[in-house]
Amino acid sequence: MKYNFRFSGTGGQGLITAGIILAEAAILDGKEAIQSQSYGPEARGGSSKAEAIISDNKIYFGRVTCPDVLLVMSQEAANKYTKDCSKDSIVITDSLFVKEVPGTFKERIDLPITHTAVSACGKSLFANIVALGAVVALTHCVSDEALEKAVLNRVPKGTEEANKTALKAGKELITKR
Repeated sequence: MKYNFRFSGTGGQGLITAGIILAEAAILDGKEAIQSQSYGPEARGGSSKAEAIISDNKIYFGRVTCPDVLLVMSQEAANKYTKDCSKDSIVITDSLFVKEVPGTFKERIDLPITHTAVSACGKSLFANIVALGAVVALTHCVSDEALEKAVLNRVPKGTEEANKTALKAGKELITKR
């Protein structure tokens, strides 16, 4: 098993944190993982992306050239990053912010990610964890236990329960669709 993930959106949405958490969960599961990130010169508001490669075997090339799963959390990210998708890629969008997704890919899954974060946790701040729950529910790339542990290792003290709620809500976006 090998997965190439790209999480893309706007700086400040927590997508780099989501990529780090996913890679950490893979390592906790005993898998190989590489994570990278890039963002514009603006700390918030510019485009950002995080990439993670997870494999049961050694990873020889540490860059995602064609994502198996592309998460897009802004229209700008959809316009910028779907060109790297193939006919086998799955594109997950936040339906609040993404309306058009150019390109050819296997499947487009529109999810109310930010809306779910607000309704489940009271703040859009948790959208990255909602998205992470959805991605893992779709791919089963890491165990639920490793994912929860990685989330709890990375989130600020005092937000653990809200983040567990966000993770569960994200998984339910996939399991109940």
